[in-house]
Amino acid sequence: MPRNDDPPTPLQQLRRRLASGELTAVDVAHEVASKVNHNASHNTYLHFDSADLLRQAESLPRRFPEPTSRPPLYGVPVSLKDCFDLKGTVTTFGSRFYASHNVTAINDSAMAARLREAGCLITGKTHLHPLAYGITGQNPDYGDCLQPRDPALLTGGSSSGAAASIQEGSALVAIGTDTGGSIRVPAALCGLAGFRATHSIAALHGAWPEVWDGAYHLAASFDTPGFLLRDARDAPLVANILFGALLEHPPKKLRIGFIAGDSLEGCQPDVLSAYDLFRKLLEASPFVTTADIGTPMWTEASEIFMGIQAHEAAAIHCGHFDQFEASIAQRLRWGESLRDDEISALRIRHREFTASMNNLFNEVDLLVHPCAPVSSLPSAADHSGARAAILRYTSPFSLTGYPVLTLPGESLGGPHGTGIQIAAPSGRDALTLAFAARFAPSGLRGR
Repeated sequence: MPRNDDPPTPLQQLRRRLASGELTAVDVAHEVASKVNHNASHNTYLHFDSADLLRQAESLPRRFPEPTSRPPLYGVPVSLKDCFDLKGTVTTFGSRFYASHNVTAINDSAMAARLREAGCLITGKTHLHPLAYGITGQNPDYGDCLQPRDPALLTGGSSSGAAASIQEGSALVAIGTDTGGSIRVPAALCGLAGFRATHSIAALHGAWPEVWDGAYHLAASFDTPGFLLRDARDAPLVANILFGALLEHPPKKLRIGFIAGDSLEGCQPDVLSAYDLFRKLLEASPFVTTADIGTPMWTEASEIFMGIQAHEAAAIHCGHFDQFEASIAQRLRWGESLRDDEISALRIRHREFTASMNNLFNEVDLLVHPCAPVSSLPSAADHSGARAAILRYTSPFSLTGYPVLTLPGESLGGPHGTGIQIAAPSGRDALTLAFAARFAPSGLRGR
């Protein structure tokens, strides 16, 4: 867990100010409103209602009148990706087509309801790559999402507005979803921490099986919820409150596997630099042993993932393909064209791939790999090849459903836009989160 001499995290600072009375929830609401849509594209949020935000803030003291028993996220501003219903709004799923065809939600999604129960201020509904089916944050309907920190760069996606909301300071936590890297990649590119919960959290017998009530799937075999924030040390508390992830200390000794070999093909030098730096920092710790891990099975991960994903997405959006941008429509048509026997074969390979990956945890406790082979997506460049290149790095952990914590390279002294994926076995969210609390973001100084 964090050392006593670590500087306080953003969440710790806000909670202390709220608890002391130095700040009220209404003050937080006003501050949030002053920062909304401060990226150059002015589209962090697809829905923001300042009056509603203020009403939420004013109601919090009445809902939680006893200061000493207020929930841990009382007054914390949290943005919500626009694939979750929020009462009184239309869920667009990043598409003008669904904005005009979906009805106004009469109830909160399970995710929005849990945020309210936790005392959060829901700041609004954030931008996403259309249908959550892309990795760049580009959107022909609502404009490409640019980083508030640097308007020359895309945020990455699909949880694009989620990342922008943290960068611009309009949210302290941003709820996203991750199918093939939709939390991990924007977290890395925007210099943030990101957490993708284990896929089994939403399974029939998972910790929170109703997580998708009132939410829109892209591909149910891989979709999982998660969040972005500035400091990975805040992740354990947030995951505990929102997803029921346990709080625990990491083992006294950790075996960390660094995935090596062909999996790093095409990696930019600054990404490799951050990866190497992270390893050196870990190897300086008496609590850690490291090892190179070969993953020859990774060469087939993208093929398995993209086929199943496209097939499931096509079933959801059947009959509407022409309403979406050409690249998405093309993938949907391809997914629809896959025969039952082809999908069955892919699912067999999926199970075999997962079994092979699970065997790696006989050797190590955690697996580490860069989030993406690139550290930036310039807004003016052609990114038609970006999805395939990045999915080579993210889809293996999507296939296995592992919980993954993303550490920003900058917190380790590396370049902006680099990020490290840290994965634990399925269901071991607490181990990933405990690692983050112990080893981030102070560069493992003296640990």
